[in-house]
Amino acid sequence: MNWVRVGPPHAIPAERAVTLLLPDGSQVAVFRTHDDQVLAVTNRDPISGANVLARGIVGSRDGGPTVTSPMHKQVFCLVTGRCLSEPAPTLARHRIRDRGGVIWVDPNPIISAEGG
Repeated sequence: MNWVRVGPPHAIPAERAVTLLLPDGSQVAVFRTHDDQVLAVTNRDPISGANVLARGIVGSRDGGPTVTSPMHKQVFCLVTGRCLSEPAPTLARHRIRDRGGVIWVDPNPIISAEGG
């Protein structure tokens, strides 16, 4: 699958996310942190099954960016996809690239229990 256009980084509010609908019907939450790092994970909460992570609370833990699910409040690392608050499934992550000031997302998820 081809990379999917998100738009310019400033189109994503700081400490928030936008939802990107992929061609296969799945959703990606694309986050911009306070220091302008752009990261993407699946929008699907692995506990509830709802597509809500883009509406989660962005924060940090141990210096790394996180999102707290609005459903059951699990905290996930946006870099590794790991759940930091309890044993839970790891989030699928998506590669990001910036081409000429436009953010693109790889629709092929990176899935790893170790987050690598």
